[in-house]
Amino acid sequence: NFAKHALLGHRFQSSSEFRVCNVPMTFSPSRWRRAMLASRLVPRGRGEKISNLDINLRGAVLSPSSLVPRPSSIVYTSQIIQGMSELKYDLVIAGGGIAGSALATVMARAGKSVLVLEKTTEYPDLVRGEWIPPWGVVEAKRTGLLDVLVDAGGHYLTRHIGFGEGIDPEKAIARALDMSTLLAGVPGPLCLRHPVACQALTDAAEATGATVRRGVTRVALEAGPSLRYTHEGAEHTATGRLVVGADGRNSVIRGQAGIALHRDPTHHLFSGMLVEGAHGWPDDAQTKGTEGDVNFLAFPQGNGRVRLYLGYTLAQKTRLAGENAPKHFLEAFNLKSVPAAWNESIANSTPISHCHSYPNEDTWTDEPFADGVVLVGDSAGHNDPIIGQGVSIALRDVRIVSDLLLSSEEWTPALFAPYAEERAERMRRLRFVASLQSVLDSEFTPEAAKRRKSIGERRVADPSLNMVSAAAMVGPERFPAEMFSQANWDKIVG
Repeated sequence: NFAKHALLGHRFQSSSEFRVCNVPMTFSPSRWRRAMLASRLVPRGRGEKISNLDINLRGAVLSPSSLVPRPSSIVYTSQIIQGMSELKYDLVIAGGGIAGSALATVMARAGKSVLVLEKTTEYPDLVRGEWIPPWGVVEAKRTGLLDVLVDAGGHYLTRHIGFGEGIDPEKAIARALDMSTLLAGVPGPLCLRHPVACQALTDAAEATGATVRRGVTRVALEAGPSLRYTHEGAEHTATGRLVVGADGRNSVIRGQAGIALHRDPTHHLFSGMLVEGAHGWPDDAQTKGTEGDVNFLAFPQGNGRVRLYLGYTLAQKTRLAGENAPKHFLEAFNLKSVPAAWNESIANSTPISHCHSYPNEDTWTDEPFADGVVLVGDSAGHNDPIIGQGVSIALRDVRIVSDLLLSSEEWTPALFAPYAEERAERMRRLRFVASLQSVLDSEFTPEAAKRRKSIGERRVADPSLNMVSAAAMVGPERFPAEMFSQANWDKIVG
């Protein structure tokens, strides 16, 4: 399409220069002729003028002024036959969420042609992926995407307060952790609604030159590598130098590429809900703790909005189900261990999202790549959401994979070996942290309560016992490997 519209009304002279999206482009006649001959649209004689050429796709007559694709989006047009178009890109990305849109933005900025295929026409509220710890903020900065997230409404938190059973609320506030001191230059964790973050990154990808198609269905991985898909009722095929699977936990690309997924047993259930009007909850303070039969977490997003989470046992799988789930959620968030004014602000707040529950578990892949395919984000395996690492994991995946792609023109499976090695160890360590946190915070028997009390007392006496949990804030690579060993588990848990 790019070549067709550019050549309408032009002659094959020594060169053809024109402007597309206000970008001057110059191509040699030989390059144009090869592209046009492939499409059977170029007159055979040198210097012949193309005129009166109408291209009809899905019933619409297109002219140079009616459709001008971005110059970086398409390498060449290979065929348009009976409504099926085949285009070639550097990267074809399945999934336009955090990982997919972030990678598209980074690679398009580097001058690569990128196609993103996203099944949704509007990003849904998944109730998770809205808290980015300081190490994830660093990853966002290193990929050049932090400003995108902040400009979209990202809200920093500076205090972490550990409320919970047996802890005096005022004492908990007095010994709050100042999260602005954890990593130099990072004010603290960044909070932003997941649909807003996805859309902001998608907009950034398109503004940089990537092509994004929404409402895509029936995606199938084929040799090439290529993706066959349906969009607006028509079947298309997009071929790339590389196909990227960024299509989430239930990745179609992962399954079609034959990449095995490992899974830990589900430990507990987690439910999330967004509320507004909670102006009595300080905008700068996050919390997590355990009281009774729930593990509770709260992350303000600014202006009285707070994302709330509750962890509960598998035996209570219907606890927060049905049309009354939001009401039951707020009732369960009526906590004695939280200051009364803060608690009241949550009780009187208004839910503005659905209440969605999901299992807490870890998944991982040994090698998140195959011939012509690489996986990023949840497609390559996800961490138990109890420690909120999903967005940070995706951003590091994007940084490492993009660095590797831009370091070489040979995009073979061997290129991704360092990514697989780093990710395997990263996910192993985070799996350790999440498993420990699940045992400490999301078990509700009398024995578990005694264990929490004992560990809390020992952590005051020996601050080194807190280092494993700190990995979720500052990054798992900042600590020695033995910190994530069975010996250290036994030392902490007792």
